[in-house]
Amino acid sequence: MAKSDRPKHIFINRYFYPDHSATSQMLTDLAFGLAKNSSNESIHIVTSRQRYDDASARLPAYEVIRNVHIHRVATTRFGRQNLLGRAFDYLSFYLSSFVTLIKLTKSGDTLIAKTDPPMISVIAALVAKLKNAHLVNWLQDLFPEVAAELGVKLASGLPYKLLKAIRNKTLHQAKMNVAIGELMAERLRREGIPNDKITVIHNWADEEQLHPVPHGQNPLRTEWGLQGKFVVGYSGNLGRSHDFATILEAAEALKERDDIVFLLIGGGAQLPQVQQECLEKGLKNVIFKPYQPREKLSESLSVADVHLISLKPELESLIVPSKFYGILAVGRPVIFIGAQDGELAKIIYNNECGKVIKQQDTEQMVTDIIYFFQHSQQNENIREVFESLFSKKNAIAEFGNRLK
Repeated sequence: MAKSDRPKHIFINRYFYPDHSATSQMLTDLAFGLAKNSSNESIHIVTSRQRYDDASARLPAYEVIRNVHIHRVATTRFGRQNLLGRAFDYLSFYLSSFVTLIKLTKSGDTLIAKTDPPMISVIAALVAKLKNAHLVNWLQDLFPEVAAELGVKLASGLPYKLLKAIRNKTLHQAKMNVAIGELMAERLRREGIPNDKITVIHNWADEEQLHPVPHGQNPLRTEWGLQGKFVVGYSGNLGRSHDFATILEAAEALKERDDIVFLLIGGGAQLPQVQQECLEKGLKNVIFKPYQPREKLSESLSVADVHLISLKPELESLIVPSKFYGILAVGRPVIFIGAQDGELAKIIYNNECGKVIKQQDTEQMVTDIIYFFQHSQQNENIREVFESLFSKKNAIAEFGNRLK
């Protein structure tokens, strides 16, 4: 079969390599992995020319990297910080990606729609129907439910019901819907999606790239002045779905301890507010660092002795924080702030890789931090848990089987 005649797997997502976004990195892992492992299908990405952290970036309109064909469409460039501007970015991506998909898709191809921007599955479903192609939804979150829980005004009342009905129609049309957790899969079943159209494939991290780095061999510990400190870390998006009040209260309770510091790496909508609160409370034990390059991720994640993850309980079954998998890959325990019967809580309990606390339970959080301060060497099994459950190799093989 000539290369031009091979069926295509076409992924649609607003961001792609190179990027700081964890879900974009997983798409990168999967696309390159499938391209390496398959000689029967060609792998294509329809994405924007922006970067997650730089709306002004102008990446090439088309290039081939490691046998993956990357089609970058033109969009507006307002960025993530302004909601109205983000809406225009979404709209322009919908229109441009539709035109590109119509030109690219042939009968028998498979369109894999992620969830950035929201409702992109509607565009993919329309093209799949017009072109007699297959549709797969890779659900990193469930919209409009997430927006409704975060108080977005347009995601309420009649608009909410309409958006949800349209979304569900694309789920019914799909050949397969990939949920990233068991609770999300159960929620899809409650929406009436047939069980044979639902599969669970957990998110992952790259076991080849990410590995534990001992403190004595970690240049960032020296560069950031953290030698001899016990570091409580947070790495990733400081977004609206995460609780930082409990974290800052714990930092305030421990601010007289000069041997314990809080390190927040990343950015997001809540970063300015968190920085302002630290300034007002005089929390000199909280250090902020920007997103780190992917090649330094092992070092940046390994700087911490224990990592913090939070998710508002109302968002359980709608989102699973992807930072969790990279933390396990570098062999660090976690303190999860959220629902005690949630997706991550169950994994943590079942595999003894951390602690779970409720929001606003500052006293328990301080207790858990002190526990890990006193037992910082007892983390040997965490990397093994990661390799057996959440490795890139296993996830790519699972996706490959599902996409056949």
